[in-house]
Amino acid sequence: MTTETTIWAGEVQLTADLVTPTEGTVGVVLFAHGSGSSRRSPRNVAVARVLNQRALATVLVDLLTPEEEQVDEKTAELRFDIPMLAGRVVGVIDWLRAEPDTAAVPIGLFGASTGAAAALVAAAERPEHVPAVVSRGGRADLAGPALSRVRAATLLLVGGQDEQVIQFNQQARDALGGEVELRIIPDATHLFPEPGALEQVADQAADWFADRLPSFGAAP
Repeated sequence: MTTETTIWAGEVQLTADLVTPTEGTVGVVLFAHGSGSSRRSPRNVAVARVLNQRALATVLVDLLTPEEEQVDEKTAELRFDIPMLAGRVVGVIDWLRAEPDTAAVPIGLFGASTGAAAALVAAAERPEHVPAVVSRGGRADLAGPALSRVRAATLLLVGGQDEQVIQFNQQARDALGGEVELRIIPDATHLFPEPGALEQVADQAADWFADRLPSFGAAP
């Protein structure tokens, strides 16, 4: 079931699509989109569908308001404002914790591009609620000092042809404080458009969350 909803994150309202499996939800995965993208990112939507098939609810959210998106389209400045984006991810985490249907469900974070840094900073801020994070072609390095405070099990997925981002993720892997694994998707480029590449991302992300979320007890 898909529900469009409005979430207060600090002083702004964010629009989100919440998809819940018909029965037996074992976790909820919040998506933090990347540079210049939105909750309608076809790549994230495709990954979310695979997660839904594994009894995982998903939340795809616009981290910028419509007005901010117009500014960002001209300046590209807000997509790199990691503290602001992370604060909004934290706001959605807190919303999920306050909602009756998701209050007791463990939360995973899926971040792409700059959204990966926002997800990791948020995971460091809410370790009692977030046991797992997956980054797709992410700039995890932009999480900076927060990386050492991350306790969530973190999977870093990068295309084999995305050489600079591989280096950024190697730096992040070495700085992360919890369980971490860097996996390379052979022959894939940054957006994983190659045949079968995004499917590999979705399958590995689904396995990562399905293995870690159901066994994680929600904080009281």
